[in-house]
Amino acid sequence: MIYLDYSATTPISFDVLDSYNKVSKEFIGNPNSLHSLGSKAKDLISNATKQISELLNVLEQEIIYTSGATESNNMALIGVAKAYKRYGNHIIVSKLEHPSIYKICEYLESVGFKISYVDCDQEGLIDFEDLKRKVKPETILVSICAVNSEMGIRQPLKMIRQIIKKENNNIIFHSDMTQGLGKIPLNVHDTDLASFSIHKVYGPKGIGLLYKSSKIKLEPIIYGSSKENDIRPGTPAVALIAAASKAIRLNIHDLDRKETFIRKLNEKIVKELAHFEGVKINQTKYSIPHILNMSLPHIKPETFLHAMEEYEIYLGTNTACSSGEISNSIMAVYKDKERAATSIRISLSYLTTIDEINRFLNCFELIYKRLSALTYE
Repeated sequence: MIYLDYSATTPISFDVLDSYNKVSKEFIGNPNSLHSLGSKAKDLISNATKQISELLNVLEQEIIYTSGATESNNMALIGVAKAYKRYGNHIIVSKLEHPSIYKICEYLESVGFKISYVDCDQEGLIDFEDLKRKVKPETILVSICAVNSEMGIRQPLKMIRQIIKKENNNIIFHSDMTQGLGKIPLNVHDTDLASFSIHKVYGPKGIGLLYKSSKIKLEPIIYGSSKENDIRPGTPAVALIAAASKAIRLNIHDLDRKETFIRKLNEKIVKELAHFEGVKINQTKYSIPHILNMSLPHIKPETFLHAMEEYEIYLGTNTACSSGEISNSIMAVYKDKERAATSIRISLSYLTTIDEINRFLNCFELIYKRLSALTYE
């Protein structure tokens, strides 16, 4: 099997799975319980949270555990909208976001909020002048992802923050950092709120984080009886939290070496694909090497994916949450509907090998030629 869909999800690492299993067996108490088993579980969560806070350079109380980035995004956008609605009803997002952001925006529009979508330039960077124009006195929130999930375009969050704060210092800045964690250096202090999902960094599914600056207020979107956490009440997932701590620790180090290796794989694929007429690489100078997007004219992405799957090679289309739809991101950058409708995403890892890439390229040639011939018969 050749797995090239790491941006959709990653396999859980042995060490992280080992931690998860041990905690599941040894820490059976509810952390909200007053007895010793509950205290033991609560102490483990405290230790895990302390480690995560040190790794991300934030305060322990600024970490909120969620089920994943989609919940974190909901908690951030809806929580801010509810908490600050008396100050305004305007929110700005980019055209390069994860589908969950757009679904949240649809909901917020249905309850009276106004959403503006900021343009990007031909390289995929946020159009700073358009951002300035869209900021209003009633703007309460801007949400722009750190790394686009389809083309890997990295945004200069620090500069974006400076722009929006200069235009309106009261604006809250959120970023979905899911595709950046474990791939590039991140500074969550470039934002007020940041979303993460642990299954993108070789951890288990079902656990995510929301960084919330201690200066920011959120209204809860979930209600319960927990006295410890009124933002996200309920029984904490002890084993998942412990696994999250370990996954982050194992994956945010040695990023330069990993990126150098992955860039070589990326460049090899791009070089070889250049030999195939019609193949378009959807990549800009701001794309990180971990994500490589291409469009195959006149070939349905799902057809190509299933053909590759026959060789046990697994790719992606757009994001895993929007498979089969036209790529908003490619439309935003290239303004080309066919290009946006025929995109394939290859996502690489430091676990990917040269042999796997060679096998992928060999199979790509066979399948692309066969399917291209069929489209012109």
